[in-house]
Amino acid sequence: MTAPATRPRLKRGVRLTYDHTRDLQVLLYPEGVLVPNPTATAILRLCDGNSTLDEITVALSKQYAEVQPQQVADVLARLAERQVVEWS
Repeated sequence: MTAPATRPRLKRGVRLTYDHTRDLQVLLYPEGVLVPNPTATAILRLCDGNSTLDEITVALSKQYAEVQPQQVADVLARLAERQVVEWS
């Protein structure tokens, strides 16, 4: 489990951007492109390297009902496995 005080951020060379052709958010990284779902996109937008997991969970709770820290940690763990997120 990820500690609540850890601060996730996009790895160097990874960028969340809007693809006007596809009309959706995409995550660009050196080896390819990911199309995150809306929940993952909301989490990724908050991965600035300054916000802790707890702060991200609180911010998401203002947009979505019943957000649990473990849910956010699980999404970030999957993104870390894909080598697009790292922890500081």
